[in-house]
Amino acid sequence: MATKKEDVFETDEVRDLIGNFQKATSALRTEVGKVIIGQADVVEHLLITLLVGGHCLITGMPGTAKTLLVQTLADALGLTFKRIQFTPDLMPTDVTGTDIIEEDSATGHRSWTFVKGPVFTNVLLADEINRTPPKTQAALLEAMQERTVTVRGENHVLEPPFFVLATQNPIELEGTYPLPEAQLDRFLFNVLLDYLSEDDELAVIDRFTTRVDIPAVSPCTNAEEIVKFQWLVRQVPVAESVNRYAVDLVRATRPGDDNAPDVVKRYVNFGASVRATMFLNLAAKASALLAGRYHVTREDVRNMALPVLRHRVLCNYFAESDKMTVDDVLLAMLEKVDG
Repeated sequence: MATKKEDVFETDEVRDLIGNFQKATSALRTEVGKVIIGQADVVEHLLITLLVGGHCLITGMPGTAKTLLVQTLADALGLTFKRIQFTPDLMPTDVTGTDIIEEDSATGHRSWTFVKGPVFTNVLLADEINRTPPKTQAALLEAMQERTVTVRGENHVLEPPFFVLATQNPIELEGTYPLPEAQLDRFLFNVLLDYLSEDDELAVIDRFTTRVDIPAVSPCTNAEEIVKFQWLVRQVPVAESVNRYAVDLVRATRPGDDNAPDVVKRYVNFGASVRATMFLNLAAKASALLAGRYHVTREDVRNMALPVLRHRVLCNYFAESDKMTVDDVLLAMLEKVDG
């Protein structure tokens, strides 16, 4: 697949891959819809996370089906899946694994053996990640960025694809630890899982109070195919003007930038980094491809701005005093940039 980018979509191999992409993503939506009612935007964001090869933070109140959503998506992907329930007493080795000493009963020889932790999987559900202290939260940092785990100075490589789908309850609830900024920046998206509409909530009651078992979900793809899909996303061309728009959006979140709007200068302490720009570009590519287009528009970039930026922008006490949330500031910033 070394074809020039401008010609890449004209090859038979890539055309077949695009056909498989369309079938697989359509089937994924259908399979997830067997269990999850509503939340179409959240499901779409999780699919984009998958296609970009990133990680997603899902924030929502208890009882909004965060865990069920991730479990269902993992089943539909046909990938290996493990779940960690984060608690205050969880240790870093409970995540990464550890070396143990084993003795050969025949020779009496002792040797170190590495016992893999639950991080060695394709899809890792970090359930209620903000209920464990920062030391254990940080155990995921290397795995999320470098796709490796280091124990006693030895690197262990994680098999691709690897996704962390983490759930958290709102920070203001009791017994939670705010995620460090360094770890927040590793997540492609911070998706807000809101309450269902009245009709969707009624449909949930009808579906899940009349039966004991959860509807079965069939795998729609596999690890090898997902890696190819991730390659395909990166081949989607982006015009220089659209790339410049993405750069302008991210730079506008930095209060020290000359072009930052007044709302940012007043309410923001720290803006988003270059990593946000790269993620914004990749997410827009995946969004365009999911929509059946082979080019990225300004609307693709704008639609991805909130979930990409909301956990990377740190507001100050003026925002809290004026009851301005991060989303309020970002929406006002978008209006100024687009205007």
